[in-house]
Amino acid sequence: MQANSEKKRIFAASTKNLVYFLMMETTLVLLKPSCVQRQLIGEIVNRFERRGLRVAGMKMMQLSDDILREHYAHLVDRPFFPALAASMQASPVVALALSGVDAVQVVRTMTGSTNGREAAPGTIRGDYSMSNQQNIVHASDSTSNAEIELRRFFRPEEIFDYQSGTFSYIYGDGEAK
Repeated sequence: MQANSEKKRIFAASTKNLVYFLMMETTLVLLKPSCVQRQLIGEIVNRFERRGLRVAGMKMMQLSDDILREHYAHLVDRPFFPALAASMQASPVVALALSGVDAVQVVRTMTGSTNGREAAPGTIRGDYSMSNQQNIVHASDSTSNAEIELRRFFRPEEIFDYQSGTFSYIYGDGEAK
Protein backbone atom coordinates (compact mmCIF):
# COMPACT_ATOMS: atom_id res chain seq x y z
CA MET A 1 0.00 0.00 0.00
CA GLN A 2 2.78 2.41 0.91
CA ALA A 3 4.72 1.62 -2.30
CA ASN A 4 1.63 2.39 -4.41
CA SER A 5 1.17 5.71 -2.62
CA GLU A 6 4.83 6.57 -3.24
CA LYS A 7 4.46 5.76 -6.95
CA LYS A 8 1.43 8.05 -7.19
CA ARG A 9 3.35 10.87 -5.48
CA ILE A 10 6.32 10.48 -7.83
CA PHE A 11 4.03 10.37 -10.90
CA ALA A 12 2.16 13.47 -9.68
CA ALA A 13 5.45 15.31 -9.11
CA SER A 14 6.70 14.25 -12.55
CA THR A 15 3.47 15.33 -14.20
CA LYS A 16 3.53 18.64 -12.35
CA ASN A 17 7.10 19.34 -13.47
CA LEU A 18 6.22 18.37 -17.05
CA VAL A 19 3.28 20.77 -17.08
CA TYR A 20 5.45 23.60 -15.75
CA PHE A 21 8.20 22.76 -18.22
CA LEU A 22 5.72 23.05 -21.09
CA MET A 23 4.59 26.46 -19.82
CA MET A 24 8.10 27.93 -20.21
CA GLU A 25 8.04 29.89 -23.48
CA THR A 26 10.17 32.20 -25.57
CA THR A 27 8.53 35.05 -27.46
CA LEU A 28 9.57 37.78 -29.85
CA VAL A 29 9.45 41.48 -29.08
CA LEU A 30 10.54 44.15 -31.53
CA LEU A 31 11.44 47.54 -30.11
CA LYS A 32 10.22 49.67 -33.00
CA PRO A 33 11.84 52.82 -34.39
CA SER A 34 9.48 54.88 -32.19
CA CYS A 35 11.17 53.25 -29.19
CA VAL A 36 14.70 53.48 -30.58
CA GLN A 37 14.38 57.12 -31.67
CA ARG A 38 12.91 58.15 -28.33
CA GLN A 39 15.84 56.44 -26.56
CA LEU A 40 13.57 54.10 -24.58
CA ILE A 41 15.42 50.84 -25.29
CA GLY A 42 16.90 50.48 -21.81
CA GLU A 43 13.67 51.53 -20.12
CA ILE A 44 11.57 48.96 -21.99
CA VAL A 45 14.07 46.10 -21.61
CA ASN A 46 14.31 46.97 -17.91
CA ARG A 47 10.54 46.61 -17.52
CA PHE A 48 10.61 43.12 -19.02
CA GLU A 49 13.56 42.08 -16.86
CA ARG A 50 12.07 43.53 -13.67
CA ARG A 51 8.93 41.49 -14.33
CA GLY A 52 11.08 38.35 -14.35
CA LEU A 53 11.41 37.64 -18.06
CA ARG A 54 14.85 36.53 -19.20
CA VAL A 55 16.54 38.04 -22.26
CA ALA A 56 17.44 34.98 -24.33
CA GLY A 57 18.50 36.96 -27.39
CA MET A 58 18.89 40.58 -28.41
CA LYS A 59 20.15 42.35 -31.51
CA MET A 60 19.77 45.60 -33.40
CA MET A 61 18.92 45.35 -37.06
CA GLN A 62 17.65 47.38 -40.00
CA LEU A 63 14.53 45.76 -41.44
CA SER A 64 14.49 45.04 -45.18
CA ASP A 65 11.49 45.26 -47.49
CA ASP A 66 11.48 41.46 -47.74
CA ILE A 67 11.37 40.81 -43.99
CA LEU A 68 8.64 43.45 -43.56
CA ARG A 69 6.52 41.94 -46.34
CA GLU A 70 6.92 38.53 -44.71
CA HIS A 71 6.31 39.75 -41.15
CA TYR A 72 3.26 41.83 -42.12
CA ALA A 73 2.01 39.50 -44.89
CA HIS A 74 -1.54 39.86 -43.55
CA LEU A 75 -1.33 43.64 -44.09
CA VAL A 76 0.62 43.93 -47.36
CA ASP A 77 -2.50 44.62 -49.45
CA ARG A 78 -3.92 47.20 -47.05
CA PRO A 79 -3.68 50.88 -48.10
CA PHE A 80 -1.69 51.80 -44.98
CA PHE A 81 1.06 49.21 -45.52
CA PRO A 82 3.52 51.60 -47.26
CA ALA A 83 3.30 54.00 -44.28
CA LEU A 84 3.73 51.09 -41.86
CA ALA A 85 6.78 49.81 -43.74
CA ALA A 86 8.30 53.30 -43.87
CA SER A 87 7.82 53.77 -40.14
CA MET A 88 9.42 50.38 -39.41
CA GLN A 89 12.43 51.34 -41.55
CA ALA A 90 12.88 54.84 -40.09
CA SER A 91 15.71 53.51 -37.92
CA PRO A 92 16.99 50.15 -36.76
CA VAL A 93 14.82 48.05 -34.45
CA VAL A 94 15.91 45.93 -31.50
CA ALA A 95 14.78 42.31 -31.68
CA LEU A 96 14.38 40.56 -28.33
CA ALA A 97 13.78 36.92 -27.51
CA LEU A 98 12.23 36.87 -24.02
CA SER A 99 11.75 33.69 -22.01
CA GLY A 100 9.61 32.83 -19.02
CA VAL A 101 6.57 30.92 -17.86
CA ASP A 102 3.69 31.94 -20.16
CA ALA A 103 5.98 34.54 -21.75
CA VAL A 104 3.70 35.25 -24.73
CA GLN A 105 0.72 36.21 -22.57
CA VAL A 106 2.83 38.04 -19.97
CA VAL A 107 4.44 40.19 -22.68
CA ARG A 108 1.11 40.85 -24.41
CA THR A 109 -0.39 41.98 -21.11
CA MET A 110 2.61 44.20 -20.39
CA THR A 111 2.50 45.86 -23.82
CA GLY A 112 -1.20 46.78 -23.71
CA SER A 113 -3.62 47.59 -26.52
CA THR A 114 -2.15 48.23 -29.96
CA ASN A 115 -3.46 51.80 -30.01
CA GLY A 116 -1.46 53.70 -27.42
CA ARG A 117 -4.34 56.10 -26.78
CA GLU A 118 -6.48 53.14 -25.70
CA ALA A 119 -3.79 51.25 -23.78
CA ALA A 120 -4.18 51.11 -20.02
CA PRO A 121 -1.84 53.20 -17.87
CA GLY A 122 0.91 50.98 -16.52
CA THR A 123 1.30 49.10 -19.80
CA ILE A 124 4.23 49.92 -22.08
CA ARG A 125 2.01 51.46 -24.76
CA GLY A 126 -0.18 53.12 -22.15
CA ASP A 127 2.85 54.80 -20.61
CA TYR A 128 4.86 55.62 -23.75
CA SER A 129 2.55 55.80 -26.79
CA MET A 130 -0.15 58.06 -28.19
CA SER A 131 -0.38 56.27 -31.53
CA ASN A 132 -1.73 53.15 -33.22
CA GLN A 133 1.28 52.98 -35.54
CA GLN A 134 4.09 54.54 -33.49
CA ASN A 135 3.30 52.23 -30.59
CA ILE A 136 6.79 51.38 -29.29
CA VAL A 137 6.73 47.55 -29.52
CA HIS A 138 5.61 44.54 -31.50
CA ALA A 139 4.90 41.38 -29.48
CA SER A 140 4.04 37.90 -30.76
CA ASP A 141 0.34 37.18 -30.28
CA SER A 142 0.50 33.39 -29.81
CA THR A 143 3.01 30.64 -29.09
CA SER A 144 2.79 29.39 -32.67
CA ASN A 145 3.43 32.88 -34.08
CA ALA A 146 6.24 33.39 -31.56
CA GLU A 147 8.02 30.31 -32.96
CA ILE A 148 7.61 31.56 -36.54
CA GLU A 149 8.66 35.13 -35.69
CA LEU A 150 11.67 34.04 -33.63
CA ARG A 151 12.93 32.02 -36.63
CA ARG A 152 12.36 35.07 -38.84
CA PHE A 153 14.52 37.39 -36.72
CA PHE A 154 17.03 35.05 -35.01
CA ARG A 155 19.26 32.19 -36.07
CA PRO A 156 19.10 29.27 -33.58
CA GLU A 157 22.57 30.05 -32.21
CA GLU A 158 21.47 33.60 -31.36
CA ILE A 159 18.96 32.44 -28.74
CA PHE A 160 20.46 31.28 -25.47
CA ASP A 161 19.07 28.95 -22.84
CA TYR A 162 20.52 29.67 -19.41
CA GLN A 163 19.26 30.01 -15.88
CA SER A 164 19.79 33.39 -14.30
CA GLY A 165 20.98 33.78 -10.72
CA THR A 166 17.60 35.24 -9.76
CA PHE A 167 15.59 32.29 -11.13
CA SER A 168 14.70 30.85 -7.72
CA TYR A 169 13.49 34.29 -6.61
CA ILE A 170 11.17 34.66 -9.61
CA TYR A 171 9.57 31.21 -9.63
CA GLY A 172 8.60 28.97 -6.73
CA ASP A 173 9.87 25.39 -6.33
CA GLY A 174 8.66 23.24 -9.22
CA GLU A 175 7.00 26.19 -10.93
CA ALA A 176 9.38 26.42 -13.87
CA LYS A 177 12.18 24.47 -15.42
